[in-house]
Amino acid sequence: MKEATLKQIATQLGVSITTVSKALKNYPDVSEKTKKKIVDLAIKLNYTPNSFAVNLRTKESKIIGVIIPTVDYNFFSKVFKGVLEEAEKRKYQVIILRSNEKLEVEKKQIELLLNKRVDGIIMSLSNETGDFNHIKNIIKHKTPLVLFDKIAKLVNCSKVAINDRKAAYDAVNYLIKKGHKKIAHFRGSYMPQNSIDRFLGYKKALEDNNIVYDPSLVYLCDNNTDFEDGYENAKKILMEHPDIEAIFAITDLVAVGIIKYFNDIDLKIPAQIAVFGFCNSFMSEIITPKLTTIDQPGFEIGNRAASILFDEIDLKKKNKPVIFQSIELETKIIERDSA
Repeated sequence: MKEATLKQIATQLGVSITTVSKALKNYPDVSEKTKKKIVDLAIKLNYTPNSFAVNLRTKESKIIGVIIPTVDYNFFSKVFKGVLEEAEKRKYQVIILRSNEKLEVEKKQIELLLNKRVDGIIMSLSNETGDFNHIKNIIKHKTPLVLFDKIAKLVNCSKVAINDRKAAYDAVNYLIKKGHKKIAHFRGSYMPQNSIDRFLGYKKALEDNNIVYDPSLVYLCDNNTDFEDGYENAKKILMEHPDIEAIFAITDLVAVGIIKYFNDIDLKIPAQIAVFGFCNSFMSEIITPKLTTIDQPGFEIGNRAASILFDEIDLKKKNKPVIFQSIELETKIIERDSA
């Protein structure tokens, strides 16, 4: 049988093509009654492939979407493993997309996943995400959502993260106990919550140890907090603060850039300056000297986020209420050779 067109379905039901399209994508502004008529006719007329027709009948795709801001960090590969392990147990497929730290790309990726009628979405926000209407649109679609790592406190959904403020506090307090007083922070951009919290943890540790906070010791890593940020800011800080004693970096990737520059100029780490990272990526173990860092449990974050999402999908299918969870996983200091 030849597949029907949107126009044919619209004509038979006396509705617009736009209404048909929205109904088949499960948009909330089409009534359930109209949506049912359109879906039933689409199936009857063989509008979609059989596999998708089954999904229309069962109202599930057995697919979830994962949106991450970047693929540069080993942290996100650990998150993937955690998500995929749980998805395989539940017999779900996973679509993985990246926003490349861009708000507009993030919006398009969300639209793509909603159009594919995924059963749920797991995501970490981009550095540019300050307005959350597109995130709230996922909830309006009644699509289960779990945020992880870079989360939005104003979005009403389940979240899995660490206590970034406490982890940063512990890192800086560690450096202070090692005898360092002039400690710089190479921070992330001003938007994501985890960047804000790590900065606040840095600042609070100084204050609690009676060290005056000096804003000139805070350097912005605005190039997606990558290797080049660390390298160039390391060069800059030695010119502006030649007596700097230690640096707390927002990510291991930034810390590796710092170490690379110091190695290039034969500055001894940690004898002349200490470097502390954040993540416990594979790079932290292969760089020389090995990087002291915060262990951020990526696998557990991904696995827990997926588990919560699948439970919420099941509750939705059973028309049972969902109680959103905010999970905070523990971090720890990994002592190595750089601090």
